[in-house]
Amino acid sequence: MEKLSGLRHLFMTVFLFNFATFMVIPAITDVTMAALCPGRDECSIAIYLTGFQQVIIGLGTLVMMPLVGNLSDMYGRKALLTVPMCLTIFPLAILAWSRSRNFFYAYFVLKTLTSMICEGSVHCLTLAYVADNIPEIRRASAFGVLSGVGSSAFVCGTLSARFLKTSSTFQVAASVAAVAAVYMKLFLPDSVIKDGVLDRAISEQKPCIIHLDGESAQDSPVFKSMPSLDDMLSLLQTSSTFTKAAIVAFFSNLGDVGLHTSLMYYLKARFHFNKHQFADLMMISGIAGTISQLVLMPILAPTIGEEKLLAIGLLFSCSHMFLYSIAWSFWVPYAAAMFSILIVFAPPCIRSIASKQVGPSEQGKVQGCISGISSFAHLVSPLAFTPLTALFLSDGAPFNFPGFSIMCIGFASMIAFLQSLTIRAAPPISNKKVGNCSYMEA
Repeated sequence: MEKLSGLRHLFMTVFLFNFATFMVIPAITDVTMAALCPGRDECSIAIYLTGFQQVIIGLGTLVMMPLVGNLSDMYGRKALLTVPMCLTIFPLAILAWSRSRNFFYAYFVLKTLTSMICEGSVHCLTLAYVADNIPEIRRASAFGVLSGVGSSAFVCGTLSARFLKTSSTFQVAASVAAVAAVYMKLFLPDSVIKDGVLDRAISEQKPCIIHLDGESAQDSPVFKSMPSLDDMLSLLQTSSTFTKAAIVAFFSNLGDVGLHTSLMYYLKARFHFNKHQFADLMMISGIAGTISQLVLMPILAPTIGEEKLLAIGLLFSCSHMFLYSIAWSFWVPYAAAMFSILIVFAPPCIRSIASKQVGPSEQGKVQGCISGISSFAHLVSPLAFTPLTALFLSDGAPFNFPGFSIMCIGFASMIAFLQSLTIRAAPPISNKKVGNCSYMEA
């Protein structure tokens, strides 16, 4: 009962946090364009600046995600959640005050710096929290429900943005982000891994040798357990299943980040979309994803397996990117957004497959590793696709194909799909050593 209560508070925390962060997405493109290229529908500076920001954020999160995940195994999920949830408030508050050029630059710098810590941290830590409290057989469904809560917040946030003024959007977002941090601090109990393993590790503040019966012994000072390249390599060597899941995560995020960075500028240049059309598009995608994750995934995951669900999600992911790239009318992007009802299967399935490959006290480490690999995709994707997007949306394009960069992004997602076909269901291997901790039979 205590675990269920903790999960309810976790879901509310995730909803409030995602509501605040997602509701500004439809407006940020117009704010960026108004600050940098007022009165224009195409702006290479804005595209390059957004891509540059994604590269810097990706570089930071590549280092921070494994660190955050590892520290959460030592000090608890709640303590580490406090940092990104509080830092998220400040960039929103800047644009809530003003959206003039100087304030936009201040927002841009602060957003870049805070996102190096915040980007993906809340998602990584909440996944680890769920893994602490849900048995392996139900984990894929639970991850799907967690993603569904995020999707429902996405729908509510974009719906709010559809009817709020731009100034009010950022004011409400900053306020809700503050409420989310306070709610989490007051009501969310810290995660407790089965048999008290996490409690003991936290109280000693030292890495440990964990026995499956719950006994532990001190091993080495805390700083020695900081994540390193060796730790990530150890995780990647735990099993071929984990390695394949990591490759899928990289190429899947490579496509997703490329699409996120390029799509709005493409739609603005191609069909003159503005904040209202962006919000409508996101609502369609969000509603489809919410229904799928909250209703379909808990039914399908135990029936057909998360490996097949992963392949289905990735197949439709690359398909909808190809459809965006050849959009011939303004309604085509809305039709492509409906593919989200199946696309959303992929992320929770990747996380669930990876989660089952390590023991109970290293869920933060494994989720941090996958997040770090995803962050590497955040670093590579803008470098690869931002110049391509700017080129084919400009007057100097080699040939008339505005969606060419989106099509190339779709090929990255197709690689993830082909790799996912090689993943086979494997028994959990929580009795193997990973990084600085060991799991041994008593």
